[in-house]
Amino acid sequence: MEPAPRPRVNRSHGATVPERGGCALHPRALPPNLGGVNPVRLLLPLAVLVAFPLPLPLPLAVIAAAATLPGIDPAMQSMVDRQEIAGAVTLVIARDGIRHEGIVGHADLATKRPLTLDTLFWIASMSKPITATAVLLLQDEGRVNVSDPVAKYLPEFAALKTPSGKPANLTLAHLLTHTSGLGEASGPAAGEAKTLADLVPLWVAAPMQFETGERWSYCQSSINAAARVVEVVSGQSFDRFLDERVFRPLGMRDTTFYPDEAQRARLATGYSRQADTGTLQPFPHRSDLARRDRPPLGNGGLFSTPRDYARFCQMLLHGGTLDGRRFLSPVALRLLSTPQTGDLPTGFFQSDAFGHHGAQYGWGLGTCVLKAPHPGVASMLSPGTFGHGGAWGTQAWIDPVKGVTYLLMVQRANFPNSDASDVRRAFQEAAAAALAAR
Repeated sequence: MEPAPRPRVNRSHGATVPERGGCALHPRALPPNLGGVNPVRLLLPLAVLVAFPLPLPLPLAVIAAAATLPGIDPAMQSMVDRQEIAGAVTLVIARDGIRHEGIVGHADLATKRPLTLDTLFWIASMSKPITATAVLLLQDEGRVNVSDPVAKYLPEFAALKTPSGKPANLTLAHLLTHTSGLGEASGPAAGEAKTLADLVPLWVAAPMQFETGERWSYCQSSINAAARVVEVVSGQSFDRFLDERVFRPLGMRDTTFYPDEAQRARLATGYSRQADTGTLQPFPHRSDLARRDRPPLGNGGLFSTPRDYARFCQMLLHGGTLDGRRFLSPVALRLLSTPQTGDLPTGFFQSDAFGHHGAQYGWGLGTCVLKAPHPGVASMLSPGTFGHGGAWGTQAWIDPVKGVTYLLMVQRANFPNSDASDVRRAFQEAAAAALAAR
């Protein structure tokens, strides 16, 4: 097996991503769970899906009243003491409310600025489930189908060829499950792109990396292409669509691609752990945060707060509903939260360094799905747990069997594999032990 991937900063895409190949779904690997339902042409009443009046976000009083589970804060403090992280916000969310809220360490070490539920974090690839949610909202309205060819919405994809010279015939499902084989946009042109539309020629110009659907390989361009489809179908920029259809209805008031001045003042400082000294050193966020003339990248461009992302997780944990409102249909949620990649090995535990656990994971639309627990960060999770991590250590995992979500917010840039970090493991082990003892 290949050695553990070394993270790299992909400045053109605004995300730190592992050094992995392209991405890919075999026609026959296409969602077995689409099964007899003509997926996703199911049309919910439009009134359910239009933007609702802005609800109240998760109230401080509700969280403050929530019990603090024993063991979690000391586990996170040990990570701070070891200089694995500068600080952490942890939330354990059950269907009936918040079971734990913990804050340890600082948002900035130099100034001792405290972390809060409203501290802003770069959530990186935790943007991906939100991008999939946007596509599925349109599917619930009957405006797209995840089995549709991408070329139906982005005509440039019609000419795309696989390495063997065959038509690629990519579908939206291929894009959202990292099974497309699409090449990555890179180089100066990608860095100069101002819109998602500017990236389309770069995606189709990049050589396909393998036959469509032959394997799973993490692909940033494919998720951004799905975001561009949302723009074409909705007639809105991707950031505006998310604001009107996802963030405002869910009460996610601070989640954005473009933090304003007040939000930037609440941004947690990023840190990198030095290999030679074991100390944390500041690692800057991208320099163009104040600029809006850059693409709203669905692969990893979002910033959010613990309070906001908890709302999104609550909606998923509640089966697509929150506060009595339905946001995703049962069919849409099933596509997002259950494996759609057949028997393909997937995920970030496939190498020697991380235990060869690829067969124990599948990929839903925009999420990683645990098929079978394994030692380490998945030992306390049920089969069917789904979620996503971010390059700077943020993690959100929803266990529908136990009815609990584990949400971890940190900002460290150079985890060898943020999904397999000691920080994530310590948090989830402590949380699971505390829940089991109740």
